[in-house]
Amino acid sequence: MKKLANWTRVGLVIGVQLAAPALRAEETNLLEIVRQLQRRVEELEAKVKAQEGAQATGVTNPAPANPRLEALDQKVQTLEQKQQADEAAEAARARTAPIIKVGEEGISMASSNGDFRLRLEGVLQVDSRTFFQSPGVVGNDSLLVRRARPILEGTVYRDFDFLFVPDFGGTSAPQIYDAYVNYRYSPALQLQAGKFKSPVGLEQLVLDRDVALNERGLPTDLVPNRDIGFELHGDLFDKRLSYAAGIFNGVGDARLSNNAAFDDDKAFEGRVFLEPFRKADIPAIQGLGFGVSGSYESFQKTNTTGLPNTTGGTLPGYFTVGQEQFFAYNPTGKAAVVADGDLWRLSPQGYYYYGPFGLLWEYVISDQGVGRTVTAPAASARLENRAWQVQGSWVITGEPAAYAGGVVPRHPFNPLAGDWGAWQLVGRYSELDIDPDAFPLFSDPTTSARRAQEWSLGLNWWLNHNLRFMTSFSHTTFTGGGTPTVSSPGIVNRHPENVLFTRLQLAF
Repeated sequence: MKKLANWTRVGLVIGVQLAAPALRAEETNLLEIVRQLQRRVEELEAKVKAQEGAQATGVTNPAPANPRLEALDQKVQTLEQKQQADEAAEAARARTAPIIKVGEEGISMASSNGDFRLRLEGVLQVDSRTFFQSPGVVGNDSLLVRRARPILEGTVYRDFDFLFVPDFGGTSAPQIYDAYVNYRYSPALQLQAGKFKSPVGLEQLVLDRDVALNERGLPTDLVPNRDIGFELHGDLFDKRLSYAAGIFNGVGDARLSNNAAFDDDKAFEGRVFLEPFRKADIPAIQGLGFGVSGSYESFQKTNTTGLPNTTGGTLPGYFTVGQEQFFAYNPTGKAAVVADGDLWRLSPQGYYYYGPFGLLWEYVISDQGVGRTVTAPAASARLENRAWQVQGSWVITGEPAAYAGGVVPRHPFNPLAGDWGAWQLVGRYSELDIDPDAFPLFSDPTTSARRAQEWSLGLNWWLNHNLRFMTSFSHTTFTGGGTPTVSSPGIVNRHPENVLFTRLQLAF
């Protein structure tokens, strides 16, 4: 019986070998031997039964040992040990092999321990703009590639993240939008250095791929865009409080840094944002967040770079959601206006998201010191421009809304299965007021408006996580200006702006 038990073990080992998913070439030669062995085991079992019957009657006739079978048993044990060694080696290779993924979040590669990571993403936005009742303005009805940005991000040595984002869309030459390194000492303490978004505006900080309407509201005119600097930031108390504080080169309102400092003084910018009920037991209050951000910098009397961007025109000024300039620093005397003195900004802000409902609000003050580059009449002033907005959204198909990340359809577009993605309605009202002291020494009141008031309605169709179709209509009215001219801003603000946007966006 002891030999029978041994052969039973041999048979089980052989069974494991037969069930193994990958036999090497040298192992396959043993299959025929194994079959013969199985037949031999059956013969031995018959003999054992015969012996047991003989023992029951007092007759003993033990079977002699078979050297061939013992050798085969040894070979099977050797094969078993070899297979165990191969499995251990394969497991060791799997622990050190790189991880490659291709999916809705892009193409990523990572080391087995996650210390090194590289991900390729991208954003492509193909837009149309159609203006109504805009006689005299040539070329504003357009098809354009609004943004075309390959995005390269990754991690080296576990704690050092980087991001590199060039842009090949828009109407300007290709340029770098983001290029920074971020050191994560802990979630509560991180240091970021390079070119990135300033921590001032609320809607400005929303990723371009996630904005709810085709263009941001008027408060974005008064906050900096991207700048070069160093920033400490982090999340505290399980993300109930986030902060950011940094020192930057400093840029004018809505400007993008051109990688060159135009002033020796630097800008100090910061933000504190609270989500006090993030982990509360009541879902209805978890999505409430509010905070304040601001900046301070001082400009020497140098050039116009410290003034607002020139979007939609040739002079520094402010622009509509249709990207047309309605206000410019161009006094009647045609003397150049420059940034002269301090510039500070303050922006209380907040949002609320609950299920498919979303609400965002912000208020921005931009207090700018300006001066004229003439001796008579020489002038300087502090101009306090203000803007605010309220934006609401509702996901018709019931998916949750969020400040960041957009909408992820529960049922991605598949008409054969009756699935149509997610649908979202969006509405907004925003307003921008120019300080009355800007007129007439720093801006021509006959051509520049002193107020813009805008409302927009939009519909977003999220086919899937990566593809979205957007359409929106914006209506903007102006106070002041309106004298007919052949260029911005007078040719823009002499009538309300009515513009229909569409966008096909691919983002991964």
